[in-house]
Amino acid sequence: MLITRVITALLLLCVLLPALFWLTPVLWRVAICGVLVIAAWEWARMARLPGNWVWPYALATGAMCAFLLLGDVTYSVDGAAVSIGARAATDAVRAAYGIALVFWLLVVPALFATGARPGRAWGALAGWCVLLPFAAAVADVRDLGPWLLISVMALVWIADIAAYFAGRAFGHRKLAPSISPGKTWAGAVGGVVAVAVYALANWYYGNPLLAGEPLWRALVFVGALLAGVSIIGDLFESAMKRAAGMKDSSHLLPGHGGVMDRIDSLTSTLPITALFLIWGGKL
Repeated sequence: MLITRVITALLLLCVLLPALFWLTPVLWRVAICGVLVIAAWEWARMARLPGNWVWPYALATGAMCAFLLLGDVTYSVDGAAVSIGARAATDAVRAAYGIALVFWLLVVPALFATGARPGRAWGALAGWCVLLPFAAAVADVRDLGPWLLISVMALVWIADIAAYFAGRAFGHRKLAPSISPGKTWAGAVGGVVAVAVYALANWYYGNPLLAGEPLWRALVFVGALLAGVSIIGDLFESAMKRAAGMKDSSHLLPGHGGVMDRIDSLTSTLPITALFLIWGGKL
């Protein structure tokens, strides 16, 4: 099992890294739309949509993603610059980030607190709140530089790894036993602390994500907020799978599950990161 996970991870890196550094902005956005169709297919199954609605939902999500990501791209047609719905697409992306902020910081915690179980229609709508802002953020953050996107991904990985070891060493009180029995409060705190240290290092060495921000903002916003929402994203996908009676979102990635199993924490973290960049005048 471990060997399978390692081999799959290496193959994913062999695809991700060349695409991240070598694809043009337009091709990168096209690739994101393709991946999002697969993620939406998995989400439709987790939302328990009827079988004949799964692919239409996935394709409709891909179409909306294409509008958000490609609508503001300028194309050359017979020597003339043409943009399809540029202003509308840009406004829609900003609105998507705002929806993501409300969704992850208010709606999802309220669901956890009340123990509400999403119905099919709500689950389908939630999928758009999860996937579309994520896709837009992957495109926008990468536009500022591949290394910046990698640094945000690394933030999530560090939070996960630190939470695992802190939970094993000090974890007694469960964070959300009915959703993910393995997660503990000690693990969550360990993840936040590790990310705070990571944010401090990035701030000190001049990462564009934190450049010009006072130290306390780096620690509070990047350390606590992003680490916290990464946990929320992970838990929400786990809740959706548990409600659907699924262990993994799919079996597309041997040893890892599905696409959603790999991006669950990023779906919440990246849109908040994009908002942080917008507030900092970098997007």
